[in-house]
Amino acid sequence: MDMSDSSSTSSSGSMSMSMVFTNDHSTPLFSSAWTPTSTGGYAGTCIFLVVLGIISRLLLAYRHNVEHRWHDKAVNRRYVIVAGETEADRERQALGKGGEKVEEATLTARGLDERVKVVRSSKRGLESVPWRFSTDLPRACIFTVQAGVGYLLMLAVMTLNVGYFLSVLAGLFVGELAVGRYAQMDDGHH
Repeated sequence: MDMSDSSSTSSSGSMSMSMVFTNDHSTPLFSSAWTPTSTGGYAGTCIFLVVLGIISRLLLAYRHNVEHRWHDKAVNRRYVIVAGETEADRERQALGKGGEKVEEATLTARGLDERVKVVRSSKRGLESVPWRFSTDLPRACIFTVQAGVGYLLMLAVMTLNVGYFLSVLAGLFVGELAVGRYAQMDDGHH
């Protein structure tokens, strides 16, 4: 029994990371190579974290806006060809009450085609859109950069340095204050 008590003491005594907040100005950030050696270096590191927090919110707002553009573009490219109609049915639908042409025809490569109806949705719900390389590759890239910035911020907070923690919060606050109205989607930040 003595042996187990001494081994648990030595293993817990070898842990060098404290689990309390500290205000040490020589706390490494991301690697041992990035260890501030002066107050100016520490301030520069804190400023970097503020900027990184702002970038995090800018990326979220940018992604939100391009998602809306991609959605609108996908919805506007949906066409339905009305099958089974005769030429007389199409003529009757194309003529309005006064005999004038109704704007229901779609301009195609072969001219106006009344059989093609444009289907558009005004709601921004969870509609299934087809996979497109021109949309999904940039979406994946933006998300990956956004996740990388988020993980870097998380690592900074995990150092338990009060200055780093407050710098991250300040950056997120300023970023949200600046562009929060453009990013109204669940971003996963807590």
